[in-house]
Amino acid sequence: MSTRPLLTLIAVVSADGFISTGTGVPWRLPRDQEHFRSITRGHWLLLGRRTYEEMLGWFKDHHPLVLTRSMGYVPACGERVSNVEEALRLAGAGGAQELIVCGGGDAYAAAMPHADRLILTHVNANLKSGVPFPKVDPILWQMTEREDFPPDAMHEFGMRFAKYARRSPPAAQL
Repeated sequence: MSTRPLLTLIAVVSADGFISTGTGVPWRLPRDQEHFRSITRGHWLLLGRRTYEEMLGWFKDHHPLVLTRSMGYVPACGERVSNVEEALRLAGAGGAQELIVCGGGDAYAAAMPHADRLILTHVNANLKSGVPFPKVDPILWQMTEREDFPPDAMHEFGMRFAKYARRSPPAAQL
């Protein structure tokens, strides 16, 4: 019998709510890269097809699930899924305790209603347009941890690591 894994969204979000201007992460933030790697190491990941292809070669000890509408898509590693519910079932059947959504925008939007927690890096920079991250409604989400970092020689922009917990179970579990 499988149990539903915890569903976590991890993202880097600009001060004005965007994750990208179209492709890739628009900042070079070594502290955040290490933070991302330490959290996702060894986990099952859910990624949209474009994000998966941008990260191809990066998956060493991960089990990637690629969210795509293309029924014929065969990922180089990992498995294809057509929706978040399928990804949760597959990860649960595989013994995963947690499934981490790593982007892009469509994957975050599809996963947000099912999410249990968020791990966000808030960057003190504005992108002005691009791919938005879903709104974090304070009625639904409570910040549980926060760590702030000012700009420094390695980081042009200040940032904040923040963790959020859903105040009540996701609608999909009710």
